[in-house]
Amino acid sequence: MTEIEITAKTLSLCELFRSAPSENAISNLSTQVGQRQIGPHLLPVTTNSGLKPTCYLCCPSVAYIDYARDELRHFSEHRLLSTVLDGLLKLGYPLIRAAGLDRQVQINNWLLATNPIPDVTFEALLAATQAIVQQHPAHVVAWRSLNDFCDRAAMQIFREAGYRLYPARQIYMFDCRNAEPKPGRDEKRDRALLDDSGLASVAPAELRDDDFVRAQTLYQYLYLEKYTWLNPQYTAAFMKAAHGGGILEFQGLRAADGQLAGVIAFFDSGRTMTAPIVGYDATLPQEAGLYRMLMALALKRARERKMLFNMSAGAAAFKRNRGGVAALEYTAIYNAHHAPTARLAASAVRIILQRAGIPVLRSFEL
Repeated sequence: MTEIEITAKTLSLCELFRSAPSENAISNLSTQVGQRQIGPHLLPVTTNSGLKPTCYLCCPSVAYIDYARDELRHFSEHRLLSTVLDGLLKLGYPLIRAAGLDRQVQINNWLLATNPIPDVTFEALLAATQAIVQQHPAHVVAWRSLNDFCDRAAMQIFREAGYRLYPARQIYMFDCRNAEPKPGRDEKRDRALLDDSGLASVAPAELRDDDFVRAQTLYQYLYLEKYTWLNPQYTAAFMKAAHGGGILEFQGLRAADGQLAGVIAFFDSGRTMTAPIVGYDATLPQEAGLYRMLMALALKRARERKMLFNMSAGAAAFKRNRGGVAALEYTAIYNAHHAPTARLAASAVRIILQRAGIPVLRSFEL
C-alpha cells in the first residue's frame, strides 16, 4: 500500500466518524477519531478519556481483563487454573486504573482487531510521541498489533523511543511474501469444498447495498453470538462506508436464493493483509463448511498477491493445520511522562502479563 493509499484510507476513516457519533459505526465503541502525520504516513488516531469502559479496540482494561475473563469459559476442564486466573484478573482492575492505561491516544488505530504496523523511523516515532504528550499530558500513547514474527525491528525502535511492550495475544501468520507455503491437506480440501459448494463467489464490485445489512447479521452470528459481545459491534452503515471508502474490501458467497451465506472483509497495509470481519449463516449445519470456504478465499488471496496474511487470534488448531505460524502480539505503551505511581502500576501490569500471561497464551494457544 502506497503513501497515497494510506492517506486516502485515513481520510476516509476520519470522514466516516466525523459525520456521526462513533456508536453509529461501531455500536459498543465511544471514541474520538482524528489523524496525525508520522513521518511519511498520515495515520488514524483515536483519543479516549478513560472515564468509562468501551470496546477493547480503545480500552486496555476491556482487552486485558473483561475479554480475558470471558475467555476463561474455555478452561472448563481446568477449574482450579480458571479460578486462580479469574482472581488475578480481578486484581488487574485497580492496577490498570492506577496506571491510567484507558486514558490513551492510540496511533494507527484503524478500529480493527489487528492494525498492521507501517514502517516508522525512530526520529518520526519520537517526534510524534513527544507532540502527543505535550498536547495530551494526562494520556498514555499506544500502538496495538506489533508482533514478534514481522515487527522485530519495529519493536526495538519502540523500545529505544521509551515505549514498553505489553503482551496481548497469540496470533497466526501465513507468509506468502517470498516462497509460498506448500498447500496442506486441509487447505486443499477447503478449496475443493468451495468449488463444489454451489455458492457463487461475490467480488467486491458485485456487492449490493442490501448485502451489507446481511453482512452485519452474518458477522453477528459468528463474532458476537458465538464468540463474545465484547468484540467490535460493526454496523451495516460502517461496513458499507468502509467498503465504499476503500478501507476494507468485502467479498462474499451467495446462495441460490440470492442471499449472502458468507462474508469476509480484507484490510491491506503494505504487504500485510488481515480479515477483520468474517461471518456466515449459523442456521446452516456446521458440515456446510462456510468458515472453511471463507478461509480458502483468504489463503487464495494471500497466495495470489504474495502477501503476509495475519490470521489474527482464535481457532488455533484450524489455522495451524492450514499453515499458520504462531506469533505473540504486543501493545506498545508510552507513559514516561506520568507520575511514578502510575508508571509503577503500569510496570506491575506488564510484569504480570509477561510472567503469567505469555505462558498461558502459549500453553492454551489463545
